[in-house]
Amino acid sequence: MRHTPSRARDPDVDDVVERDGVRLAYEVFGDGHRPTVLLMPSWSIVNSRHWKAQVGHLARRYRVVTFDGRGSGRSDRPVGAAAYTDEMYAEDAVAVLDATGTEQAVLVGLSCGATWAVHVAATYPERVLGLFAIAPSCGFALPSGKRPTHAWDARLDSYEGWARYNRHFWLEGDYDAFLAFFFREMYVEPHSSKQIEDGLGWGREVTAETLVDTTAGRIGCDGAVCLPVEPLCRRVRCPVTVVHGTDDHVRPHAIGEQLARFTGGSLVLLEGSGHGPHAREPVKVNHLIGEFVDRVCPRQQRTTWTRAARRPKRALYLSSPIGLGHARRDAAIAAELRLLHPDLQIDWLAQDPVTRVLAESGERIHPASAWLANESGHIEHESGEHDLNAFQAIRRMDEILVNNFMVFDDVVADGGYDLVVGDEAWDVDHFLHENPELKRFSFAWMTDFVGWLPMPEGGAAEAALTADYNAEMIEHRARFRRVRDRSIFVGRPEDVVTTSFGPGLPRIREWTEDNFDFSGYVTGFDPAALPGTEDLRRDLGLGADDRLCLVTVGGSGVGGPLLVRVLDAVPLVRRMVPELRFLVVTGPRIDPASLPVTPGVQVVGFLPDLYRHLAACDLAVVQGGLTTCMELTALRKPFVYVPLLRHFEQNVHVRARLDRYEAGRCLEYPAAVDPGALAEAIAKELTREIAYRPVETDGAARAAALLAELL
Repeated sequence: MRHTPSRARDPDVDDVVERDGVRLAYEVFGDGHRPTVLLMPSWSIVNSRHWKAQVGHLARRYRVVTFDGRGSGRSDRPVGAAAYTDEMYAEDAVAVLDATGTEQAVLVGLSCGATWAVHVAATYPERVLGLFAIAPSCGFALPSGKRPTHAWDARLDSYEGWARYNRHFWLEGDYDAFLAFFFREMYVEPHSSKQIEDGLGWGREVTAETLVDTTAGRIGCDGAVCLPVEPLCRRVRCPVTVVHGTDDHVRPHAIGEQLARFTGGSLVLLEGSGHGPHAREPVKVNHLIGEFVDRVCPRQQRTTWTRAARRPKRALYLSSPIGLGHARRDAAIAAELRLLHPDLQIDWLAQDPVTRVLAESGERIHPASAWLANESGHIEHESGEHDLNAFQAIRRMDEILVNNFMVFDDVVADGGYDLVVGDEAWDVDHFLHENPELKRFSFAWMTDFVGWLPMPEGGAAEAALTADYNAEMIEHRARFRRVRDRSIFVGRPEDVVTTSFGPGLPRIREWTEDNFDFSGYVTGFDPAALPGTEDLRRDLGLGADDRLCLVTVGGSGVGGPLLVRVLDAVPLVRRMVPELRFLVVTGPRIDPASLPVTPGVQVVGFLPDLYRHLAACDLAVVQGGLTTCMELTALRKPFVYVPLLRHFEQNVHVRARLDRYEAGRCLEYPAAVDPGALAEAIAKELTREIAYRPVETDGAARAAALLAELL
């Protein structure tokens, strides 16, 4: 079974069925005890991964089957238009139903896939429980001006606009230019760069020759027979719902209106949406699909409602799983919040490794946390040797974020929460602004940085993307201020960078001051009140004259290479400072046994009370994450920090804040690769005279006071 950390869910079955010599790759998610939803293929310009924003959510409720249509993905690519008629795709769908042991299913189809679903429903009515059509591309006759003008077989002097939808342009012209044009027409909504990028990637997996065959077969050229769809529609007897965007540039919504009328189905128009609402408006489309399946496959359910006056005060806390710093500060804020509201019940929607910290604090983890797709695994999958393009990694985490928002949406729909706190819960903040009607609680957003920023290596392309993401966020906040009841910056205004969000956009610090409250930094502990550091040093086997260097890389597995580099430098450091001992903390996601045994070095795994060990050390070597660096600053310890390459937050936001505190010694990773340079930096930092600016000790209480007002 293939495992891909960046997918919201791996399939339970990954197999191939052969029909008439054509191999069709399919996947099954979930077991056979629930209604089956068959997500139909679409035009071969995309593969079944175009359903990625639906699979995770639907598979928690139903059994889901997807397959790559012939001509796309991992399925075969037969030659000739006759191999790609509507009837061929319909028979393929039935073959997949048979191969997966599916007697009946709800069919969900996008564009061409809706036509093929009609064929199945009309020809095999006993197999289809319902038909859900998104932006259907059925060949109905429409009034002139209602559809794009396609010059499929004409040799034109100028290929402009839809004239690019032309076999000669694909085969002899610029196929990539057509792909770029088509996906811009498919996703006409602003800020659709990720959806367009996905489409281009899938489109490049298919040759121009195959795309010509699949299109000719669908429209009845090159000897292929194309049956009229309207008579088939009138034979459909199952429930039908049609969803169509009013700004669809590929197939106008008049086609969806016709399909609903011919099948006797219902019609949902999405005002302002284009041809791919399942990708561009995934939350809305997921809700619509779920409502449809529940209507055609009703389940016996029992619900309980409690009068508002009898409900206890409840808060749902979401803490970012990328690293462990959020967990420690959030647990501290929650403790202060309970002092202000002793009757408050707090549930945590969180995932590993955050749950380990919370469990040590005795916090209650919501059972739905088990449904969350793991973000740390994706981040590790995206990283190289001490290298992580954080912006692009989060951008490519889109299907995980959709899945996790849908989990959150299910939890708050039934949870009766008075307050939701999202500490850098990017999915919740984004999709609540995209779907503000889903907000039915007070919502507080917390972050310790504002603004996506490009790294120089990304060039003009990355600069344009980060500016676009920032512009969307600024537009969200201007249009839907009511979504956030409170925005809390974990720090002071001076900690915010002064650069702009991008060309024509405001400066980050000025905008943040206008839109956030400031709690000051939250360490989660008072350095002056930490007892027992001498006892801890004795427990670690340190003598009175020994000095301790603590090495840690946070809660993800991204920092493994840095640990190895430090171990390479240990012999050189100990020649310069013989009394220096090393404690290497691998964290929860790196196996201590994976590191080489080195004299003078003790290696341990996850330490829930890491801050106590930081207080006991004489020096630290860390990654460039904000939490550990600020804890060391608050403890007034010398430290060397090595930011991840291409990580905009560590290289820009964190570094600017540490510079303001005059804390730490930054060492670029290319220098740290040299054991001598790393050893010299460690030895020099050990002798540094500390003159850091003081760090607030009341940040947790101030943040809690801001939250308490919402209760």
